[in-house]
Amino acid sequence: MSEHLTTFAAVDLGASSGRVMVGRVGRDTLELHQAHRFRNRPVHLPEGLRWDILALYTGVLDGLRAAGAAAGGRLASVGVDSWAVDYGLLDAAGALLGNPVHYRDSRTEGAAEKVWASVPAERLYATTGIQYAPFNTLYQLTAARDTPQLASAERLLLIPDLLTYWLTGEAGTELTNASTTQLIDPRTRDWAHPLAAALGIDLGLFAPLRHPGDPAGHLLPAALEATGLTGPVPVTAVASHDTASAVAAVPAAHGERFAYVCTGTWSLAGLELDAPVLGEDSRTANFTNELGIDGTVRYLRNIMGLWLLQECVREWGDPNMSALLRDAAAVPALRSVVDASDPAFLAPGGMPQRIADACRATGQPVPTTPAETTRCILDSLALAHRTAIEDAQRLSGQTVDTVHIVGGGARNELLCQLTADACGLPVVAGPAEASALGNVLVQARAQVLVGDRSDMRALLSRTQRLVRYEPQPGRASWDAAAARIAAP
Repeated sequence: MSEHLTTFAAVDLGASSGRVMVGRVGRDTLELHQAHRFRNRPVHLPEGLRWDILALYTGVLDGLRAAGAAAGGRLASVGVDSWAVDYGLLDAAGALLGNPVHYRDSRTEGAAEKVWASVPAERLYATTGIQYAPFNTLYQLTAARDTPQLASAERLLLIPDLLTYWLTGEAGTELTNASTTQLIDPRTRDWAHPLAAALGIDLGLFAPLRHPGDPAGHLLPAALEATGLTGPVPVTAVASHDTASAVAAVPAAHGERFAYVCTGTWSLAGLELDAPVLGEDSRTANFTNELGIDGTVRYLRNIMGLWLLQECVREWGDPNMSALLRDAAAVPALRSVVDASDPAFLAPGGMPQRIADACRATGQPVPTTPAETTRCILDSLALAHRTAIEDAQRLSGQTVDTVHIVGGGARNELLCQLTADACGLPVVAGPAEASALGNVLVQARAQVLVGDRSDMRALLSRTQRLVRYEPQPGRASWDAAAARIAAP
């Protein structure tokens, strides 16, 4: 007798593209297929950089229509995850007040200093455990103070919650994403009310908190009509920060001591903990304590990630990636490295030149070809992964034996091998579609098709393609490379 499978749709939005994935789940089956992919193209307006949220919502509806067609018009559930920190503002009638501001917009320049004048950085970290990043929601709200949009707003919804609201008409704030706002206390897993009061931030703007697995409503009649789905179709709150979904899909064995690197536009490297690490050493090391499923903490460092390579490739005219990586593998190892967490690489444009300038400033050979620049980027990312994982172990007191790489970078064989070499630990690469798989698994767990976190990860291990990379000798070379970029 064939196994009965239940079909889910995962809306998974990244900084450069969105997609709707169809997941089919059974006792020994976890299948994932792309129903629809669409570009996420921010728009430069006179007032600044904005997300084209209406185009994204249209892509979501088109994707759900394609998912429904693949599933005979019926879906067991829909879940939405996306990048963090950004939000939309709604008026009293529930109408959107302008396009959401992009986190790379320059409006937050100087906002952190305004916050620290009221709440010192040390107290801010001891309360929220969130690393400093200039685009955190807290700083965005500080920058937006006294603007007409914020003055008129009755509701603030983070990006996945905004799309869920348009699909269902029900507003909520999912916890894993809310934790990135720098307004959540990771010990209580609730809003940091005294902090918000000290900064004049109205927490009443936020909808009630939801947890992964909570019901988030049903598709509205208009959404059913637009997608051709047969109702009722429930929407489930998943771990709506895409990294939280990705970490939920790390295929670690029960009891395994592991670190993870979620790779894509960003690299998020760290550990899964039971409690936050809120000491001053952790703050100065710029680690963040974001919330995960089942009461866990994602203790990690944000690293610029494959954004560096994506920006270079865009300037090079989209060369063949397989050939580029093959040529990069032939470039001498660790010839030049840069600090992949340097804010100098945050803004778009001119990336090859900025990387060359950074190498020149540290007295290293300046990459002059795409292959040399690509090797510099991948060596630098592997080195940043190593540093983050070593620091996370030192600060948390938790040791690891294995590194799991999930997300798009799991397909990059050179990056995976370099990370194993840099860390001196075996790397298990995969699944590449970790965010979408984590999204699907939380939906499936809400319908009691899978069990606890260990059960989810066991199913991933049985069903997904994983590749293991063993570290190669040469740790002294990585130590020397680290010293080059650490030198003043």
